[in-house]
Amino acid sequence: MERYDQLYRLYEEFDTERLRTYQEFVDLFPPVDSPVALEHWRSVAEELRSLRDDVRSAYPSGGETFATLASLATREQAFTGLDLYSTYGRDVDVLVLDVDETLRSAGRTDNEIPRETLHLLTRFHDAGVPIVICTGQTLENVKGFLIQGLGNELVHSGDVSIVYEAGTGVFTPGHGARTKQLLYDDLDDDIRTTFRRVRSRVLSAAPESLRRGCHLQGNEFNVTLKPNFETGSDRAKAVIDEGLGYLLDLLEAAVTGVADADVEPNGWARAHYAAVDPEISAVLAARGEDPDASAAAVPSSVAALFDRIDVAYYAADAAEVGSRELNKVVGVEAALDVLGVDDPFALVMGDSKSDLRVMRWVEEHDAGIAAAPNHASPDVLEHVRATDDLVFGRGDSSEMLRTVLALNHLAELE
Repeated sequence: MERYDQLYRLYEEFDTERLRTYQEFVDLFPPVDSPVALEHWRSVAEELRSLRDDVRSAYPSGGETFATLASLATREQAFTGLDLYSTYGRDVDVLVLDVDETLRSAGRTDNEIPRETLHLLTRFHDAGVPIVICTGQTLENVKGFLIQGLGNELVHSGDVSIVYEAGTGVFTPGHGARTKQLLYDDLDDDIRTTFRRVRSRVLSAAPESLRRGCHLQGNEFNVTLKPNFETGSDRAKAVIDEGLGYLLDLLEAAVTGVADADVEPNGWARAHYAAVDPEISAVLAARGEDPDASAAAVPSSVAALFDRIDVAYYAADAAEVGSRELNKVVGVEAALDVLGVDDPFALVMGDSKSDLRVMRWVEEHDAGIAAAPNHASPDVLEHVRATDDLVFGRGDSSEMLRTVLALNHLAELE
């Protein structure tokens, strides 16, 4: 109860909103050459020091921590952080973060990671908390925006790892021979051959509408069709819906050949994946492309390979074929091993089904907490609300990062 009383006093007796405003100004002030602007920055920084000193002097024990809390977190964020610490008794020692629609959102941030979020990630790094970026994007894309946003030195510090293409590879600069791990190299010949066959024909055999309307994302292993139109638009949805059916048929042809099934392709892939994924079933039905066959009629050798291959549909964004044996959980485990995080307690932030696997993994292993934006997929939101209810607004990932920083600072008081 003492910590609650101390926090209550902090937010009742001190102008914490003013402290946070000054701290944010000092932290995010852009580089300028204007003497007037620099003088204003110095004035604010001096006032901030004075306000922080007032808090320090009011708390003989832990004064620096309470001054930091006052300048970092809102009342709600601080008390949520304390609730989390009371529940788990641990601080967060690694971040596992999705990018698209989590750290950044096209709906609120012009598809860029906000400066505030980047600054908070730097604070975690400076506090010795490793960062695992866990995304479906290609490695080169992720490296590019991370170096631009966080700086080359931080990204190559040895404490940042990138799980890319939803777990097909892991890149952890500064770790010698373990810097880049191609997890798909460990897959057997049947899976690798299937993916080679799909990739070799995915554009060359596509109908003209798909060749004009979408492109192949530059993945190392997964096969991902992306629209040539604005993500989320009607035209993007139409071409991705068409692309989904095309990928299913292409996958069926490849799998049937690899499995040496003595049958002609007959809508097996459509039947199999429609039976296990309601979204895929709904897209096929809306296009009048329901499979003639039933999932039960799929030859066993073909079904066995289908069970090892994932077909993912993201409305108006992407249609993708990936390996079920490679996912974000496998990638995160590999990243944590390289980073030397043996007993993790992670903050996992994400919005999609692939992120949900990681959230469930940390829950099952008592290895962390999960947070999601309020526009995440229904299954993700259901999980997050049922655990610690760490839901934040679109484009407001900084809210959750501040909450966890508050948790970690409160843990310092013990």
